[in-house]
Amino acid sequence: MSTTDTAQGSTGARITGGRTAGHVGRDRAERIRAVQEAAYRARHHAIDMGEVQGQGYVGQALGAADMLAAVYADQLRFDPADEHWAGRDRFLLSTGHYAIGLYAALAEAGIVPVEELVTYAADDSRLPMSGMASYTPGMEISGGSLGHGLTVAVGMALGLRLQGQTEQRVIDFLSDGELDEGSTWEAAMGAAHHRLGNLTALVDMNALQADGPTADVLRIEPVEEKWRAFGWHAVRVDGNDAGALIDAFDECRALAAADGQPQVIICDTRVGRGVPLLEQREKAHFMRIEEHEWQLCREQLTAGHEEAAR
Repeated sequence: MSTTDTAQGSTGARITGGRTAGHVGRDRAERIRAVQEAAYRARHHAIDMGEVQGQGYVGQALGAADMLAAVYADQLRFDPADEHWAGRDRFLLSTGHYAIGLYAALAEAGIVPVEELVTYAADDSRLPMSGMASYTPGMEISGGSLGHGLTVAVGMALGLRLQGQTEQRVIDFLSDGELDEGSTWEAAMGAAHHRLGNLTALVDMNALQADGPTADVLRIEPVEEKWRAFGWHAVRVDGNDAGALIDAFDECRALAAADGQPQVIICDTRVGRGVPLLEQREKAHFMRIEEHEWQLCREQLTAGHEEAAR
């Protein structure tokens, strides 16, 4: 049995979207379960994709799985059959190297076929190692050099408002290391100036970047106070807690408007979340995982999920 079959066989069918956000018509408990199950399956997908290459940004995919599941299984309005539907909300992956995590979420959302995930990072694949809008269904922008995503998101949110599309939201995913970039803060200032209440930033605070711990490379705390000083509504949560994520999104959605205050959800996460073997890796930004370790990763992930469900 393949690992994807294992993940789906133990939890049921994927959560797929329509033209209504996933939270509509569900109570809070149902929403939490949907996010948790989508995140669990996405983590299995990430491990499957990582094994194809034997290495990669698997730790980030595991750590951010709950955040991405909250977006696609609970918040985002999209049509899996029409990725260019004009009424969709926009999700931007500024951190292009997190693409493995987004591909897993897109598969759960029915936008990318699950069976296509095995082509991750292969020649001529639609799923390159770093996200490319020109190749991948559902990918709004090409990520790469950090610090560009929020700038694009500001332009997109402003453009939607000018076009009279007042119901659409723009959600931009950033990393904590990306807060080192001056362009990020220029964009943040511009969003507040233009009162882009249709814009939400989602920051993965996993405390690690390519050159080492984020705090050692460039101290960015106090993060909440910085965003508030730039004119944003800021909320900080455990980014691996589905309930906390849903509550934060609800708080921001209540403020969302074509003309209003932009919002940021700051998410403290753990690299490799759900797989103790990887959570403990010292060099976790770009992981090399030995051939015999992949199945152990799956077993630890499944065991942890089953324990949490008891």
